[in-house]
Amino acid sequence: MLNTTEFGEKSLILHCISSLWGRRGFIVSRGGKTSSSLYQPMTILDCEVSINPKSDLWRAHNLSLKYPLASVRGSIPKTAISLFMSEVLYRTVRDSSFADDDFYRWCEQSVLTLDALGDDYSNFHIVFLLGLASALGFRPSQEALAPYAGENLALIGKFLTSGTAEAMLIKLSGTRRADICRSIVKYLEYHTDSRIEIRSLDVLHELFA
Repeated sequence: MLNTTEFGEKSLILHCISSLWGRRGFIVSRGGKTSSSLYQPMTILDCEVSINPKSDLWRAHNLSLKYPLASVRGSIPKTAISLFMSEVLYRTVRDSSFADDDFYRWCEQSVLTLDALGDDYSNFHIVFLLGLASALGFRPSQEALAPYAGENLALIGKFLTSGTAEAMLIKLSGTRRADICRSIVKYLEYHTDSRIEIRSLDVLHELFA
């Protein structure tokens, strides 16, 4: 799940990415015994869906957590990264054309990887952005990123050739890390023809200075 929008007094719209329908909004009833933990950014949910062919908004019910994500929810920095991930996906995946099981599985695995990482995860949002570009089919390379990378091109090249564990060990200042993220976001903006404004990037800059 990416985020929520209030819908009337007793309902929410959950903005989600699913394997069957791509990006879609689902109406859910709030209150009662439903835990607010279900509505956190990048929560992975199981639910039942009532399909309404006359409406773009379908109703979801019997929601439950597919994975508890205890590490993400118990860590302010990891929660901030999950918010960053949800913001980026919300801005780049805008319609049902992403009804692709492989893309959904990549999103799910990204969340589970963040949850599983130990002490070294300050570079995860860089790895996520480069992975997203690949998952969207843009196949990022140093040459393709050169117009956006400036003096950070060599560092971005290191990320492109490193596995996740190795990438977490690349030493960066908070400013350099934020600059690299902004460069990759510009690359994504160009290829998705969208404006990607990520408020949580400033928060990550402060947390991982």
